[in-house]
Amino acid sequence: MALTLSSSAFSEGGTIPEEYTCDGNDISPDLTWSGAPDETHSFALIMHDPDAPKGDFTHWLLWDIPGSTTALAKGAGGASAGTDGKNSFGNLGYGGPYPPPGDEPHHYFFDLYALDIESLGLFHNARRADVEAAMQGHIVAQAQLMGRYGRKAKRS
Repeated sequence: MALTLSSSAFSEGGTIPEEYTCDGNDISPDLTWSGAPDETHSFALIMHDPDAPKGDFTHWLLWDIPGSTTALAKGAGGASAGTDGKNSFGNLGYGGPYPPPGDEPHHYFFDLYALDIESLGLFHNARRADVEAAMQGHIVAQAQLMGRYGRKAKRS
């Protein structure tokens, strides 16, 4: 059985509801997964937007999620779920979709990694490159969920 990732907030390739974006409450959607290999001891999650004007933009980093976990509740993050890292906004935790007004909808990828270690040994100020480097050689499975979000052009 392969690792799978889903959300009740949106389907694969669907539109991320405004509630989870900069235009809404800017909270993380619920996520659920199954099919983790037996050797999974923890999970890491990276949410990013490869369509951002200045390159791949990291919206959420969360790692050291216990291996027994199979879901993150809406608005999850922090010590209750794992360790939050710095996103590309320069903040800890979740930063919702925030594409430039008028752009075609951007693609937001939630990448979940099953790891064969309990901890990446990183501090809260770690960034995506740190997380990806620490995961090297420890990924036993990976799942992805993609949602889209666009903002209307501003009226003059």
